Amino acid sequence: MRKPVRVLVVDDSALMRKLIPKILERDHSIEVVGTAMDGYFGLRKIEELSPQVVTLDLEMPGLNGIDTLKQIMRHWRLPVIVVSSHSTAGASITLKALALGAFDFVAKPQDVSARMPEIAAELIKKIRAAAQSAGVQTQFLPGETHGEQPPKLRPVAPTHIIAIGVSTGGPNALQYLFSHLPAEFSGSILVVQHMPDGFTELFAKRLDETCPIRVKEAQSGDLLMAGRALICPGNRHMKVKKMPLGNVAVLADEAPVNGHRPSVDVLFHSVAEAFGMQAMAVLMTGMGEDGVTGLGEIRAAGGLTVAQSQETCVVFGMPKAAIERGYVMRIADLQDLPNIFQAQCAPDRSRIETAEVKRASSNGSN
Repeated sequence: MRKPVRVLVVDDSALMRKLIPKILERDHSIEVVGTAMDGYFGLRKIEELSPQVVTLDLEMPGLNGIDTLKQIMRHWRLPVIVVSSHSTAGASITLKALALGAFDFVAKPQDVSARMPEIAAELIKKIRAAAQSAGVQTQFLPGETHGEQPPKLRPVAPTHIIAIGVSTGGPNALQYLFSHLPAEFSGSILVVQHMPDGFTELFAKRLDETCPIRVKEAQSGDLLMAGRALICPGNRHMKVKKMPLGNVAVLADEAPVNGHRPSVDVLFHSVAEAFGMQAMAVLMTGMGEDGVTGLGEIRAAGGLTVAQSQETCVVFGMPKAAIERGYVMRIADLQDLPNIFQAQCAPDRSRIETAEVKRASSNGSN
């Protein structure tokens, strides 16, 4: 029998210090070894109790959650799961916590006492993944940004469509990837990041402010343009559609797929149908198997399929599942993805591929 995961709960709310352990004790693979009412007590109990995972409230008196997180990252580098307020302010500070090295987060329901059980499965799943993870990769954490970003370029049609599926560890991985793409990048990027509504808009704005390419939360009818990434809104699905005046993103409210809305599989299936050989699909760090089937569809349609390497993933769930099924054509470290994107989307490559298709068709008819 594997020993239970040792968890410390740090929250200034007496109600949360009661509810979270009650939720976690349902799972025999988790043991709550202690609780703390603020950051000072939390740091002391880390010393005393040696937890493997910490759940952390960010809005606390005394030593607040952000400063507590900084101390944990500096001295112990334990995986920290943020328990975040589901509000604009809560979303903003949560994204900051992820940039500082927090493993992941769960959003508190507004009616905590009545609806806290709804996040039980999510919290338990993330604690298990945190305990088994390799930890946050410090070299991929975003640093402070200095100076102005280069001006964003005017919209043009893309040479290729790149669809990305990502979950736990995604915010920092995407920040790293997008910050290494040039403003004149010729591909159009579509992203499904598992994240609740209310968080994706701020996340997209933060990426847009710190990266050379343009980034926005997707809206139905957004054109697929070179040098721009569209982030699927939380609690919506994203698809693509070919239109006479330009190809567009379309949002949908269909039922969750693989337990997720947004679902990577929904996006990948749509991209495979619409773009085939013009598409590239990438599964990055994250738990579960969302996107695996869709990745196989893009490969079958003639597109390029890529998985992020285990060494650079926070959680190697989604890429591993796709590799094991034989759907991945290339495995790449995170730091190599920007060059792969640029090589795949180069305008001259698109012309070469078109010429090769025409030659193949001509030879086949002779």
